[in-house]
Amino acid sequence: MRIIGTGHAGMLIETAAGSILCDPWVNPAFFASWFPFPDNSELDWDRLGRCDYLYVSHLHRDHFDAENLRRHVSKRATVLLPEYPTSDLEDELRELGFTSFLRTRDNEPVTLDGGLTVMIQALVSPTDGPIGDSSLWVEHDGVRLLNQNDARPRDLTTFAALGHVHAHMLQFSGAIWYPMVYELPEAAKRAFGVQKRERQFDRTLRYIDELAADWVFPIAGPPCFLDDELWPNNDLGTDKGNVFPDQQVFIDHYEGLGRRNGVVLLPGTTATVTPGDCEVTQPVPDVRAFFADKETYLREYQRRQRPVIEAAKASWRHPEIDVVGELRRRLHPLLAESERIVGGIGGPVRLELTDDAGRVTDQILFDFPAREVRPAGDEKVRYRFRTARRLVEHLLHTGEADWVNSLFLSCRFTAARIGQYNEYLYTFFKCLTPERLHYAEAWYAEQDTDDEDITLGDWLVQRHCPHLKANLARFAQLNDTVLTCQMHGWRFDLPTGRCLTTAGHSIRASRIGADVHADDAAGGAA
Repeated sequence: MRIIGTGHAGMLIETAAGSILCDPWVNPAFFASWFPFPDNSELDWDRLGRCDYLYVSHLHRDHFDAENLRRHVSKRATVLLPEYPTSDLEDELRELGFTSFLRTRDNEPVTLDGGLTVMIQALVSPTDGPIGDSSLWVEHDGVRLLNQNDARPRDLTTFAALGHVHAHMLQFSGAIWYPMVYELPEAAKRAFGVQKRERQFDRTLRYIDELAADWVFPIAGPPCFLDDELWPNNDLGTDKGNVFPDQQVFIDHYEGLGRRNGVVLLPGTTATVTPGDCEVTQPVPDVRAFFADKETYLREYQRRQRPVIEAAKASWRHPEIDVVGELRRRLHPLLAESERIVGGIGGPVRLELTDDAGRVTDQILFDFPAREVRPAGDEKVRYRFRTARRLVEHLLHTGEADWVNSLFLSCRFTAARIGQYNEYLYTFFKCLTPERLHYAEAWYAEQDTDDEDITLGDWLVQRHCPHLKANLARFAQLNDTVLTCQMHGWRFDLPTGRCLTTAGHSIRASRIGADVHADDAAGGAA
């Protein structure tokens, strides 16, 4: 089995029974904020696109690149489609001209022509990608590969049960706006960044240890930021609080733990994997030297892409749009139909729009309890966002159904909050169509029960995290009476059951030998 790196989470998997092109991202994403690192635009995409199968893990624009798919990927390719709860991914691929789809069943292997076997595991919570993320398992002629990309399964036992895996590709770096966009003192922001970076590495190592593959390929990040205003988000090796460490940073950390089976997959890297070996050819003479001169490389990359960024910025302005009126038209029907998400948000949210000079020109209130959008007054809010008016104009002009997969991941905004992170708020902005909203409402309704307990130290705790049902037997970390789920870093106070990370999501816990569960003692608050 031969793997050709195509950048970020992308690769071409070649076997004697056919080839699979995965997540071919080239063009800037999220309001021209994210670029693939290293630059992969000079690859022979016409050749790469002559694949037998196409796998797009999910709809985030650093995985689903509509322009590249339209221009370079053969429409004769059969799409390996995850079993998602909505048809969004298939619909968008059909619009690009793809007509052949293999609709896989979740966690069920299927053997294709020539003996190539694949299995896709779809994650389907509202917080997984935009209504979904997935991982691809591939086997041919006794060699097995898991392309986990940036999916976060509860565990990897389903893949391990299919046989020993020889190559494991998974995310190690950040793909988020936290903590950079929050209006915090720089010292606090850096401390939160250090914490998040450590959690990222810890989660990656747990997955690696669980699967125990022969070879590990850190992929799916980091992007690079070439717009001047976003440049500080690049990790240039001087800030341990930067949440976008690059491949070499992770490999150094990994090898520092005594591990020697990591492989850097650059655009153009080829890795031929057999049951007993992995032969690697790199596109640069010295990988470590390439990363050591990263800032010089990025400055030249920035110079080449500056016209692309400026052209994108010129396309965002739509002054003809009545922002409040259009928000009311689009969102009022959704607000009227939402119960759990609106209830979980629990209060109004202010959106401040700025002009080109950064001055606030409009203030809009998303009054979730009243289920309406209106001009803001002096209402007290726990969440406040600030962004350029032209970005919101563009979202409304294009009918964007997912502000997380556009505005928020762009990092072209700032945020302030009082209290905890609110998952429901970001879920709402990810579900701006009736189909998505109804699915998310139903999903939350199904998550209320978890009857199985496990023992963690002196505590009896429900087995699955109240957030996204990670198995706490594997992902829990206890520090006195605080439990941290290392899957996403959510923290819980065990004596009260209260979630310390966000409103709601209380955990069921009791000290061994006590008579009542902590959530009963706390009045069952959720």
